[in-house]
Amino acid sequence: MKLKVLVLAALFLIIAASPVFAQGTTGTPGFNGEIRFLGAVVGMAIASGLCGLGQGKAVSSATEAVARNPGARAGIQTLLVLGLAFIESLAIFTLLIVFTAK
Repeated sequence: MKLKVLVLAALFLIIAASPVFAQGTTGTPGFNGEIRFLGAVVGMAIASGLCGLGQGKAVSSATEAVARNPGARAGIQTLLVLGLAFIESLAIFTLLIVFTAK
């Protein structure tokens, strides 16, 4: 019963909020877009810098772990590549936001 009420409430809110999306923008047309793009570029710079720091820390820790226990190299390497992929996905998603912000 609670699920039905929750679904009906969500549908009502979606239908009630639909006229909001039809409104136009107000204010200076170019200024809002420029500020949004500038914010996206600054966000990309921060994300790229932090991704670089995170990847450096991950590689440093993996190298130290392999130096301590060379027999566990395969497992450490697998987890390192997976971790680096997750870290790099942050920069890729942020770049996607920069492209859509303009």
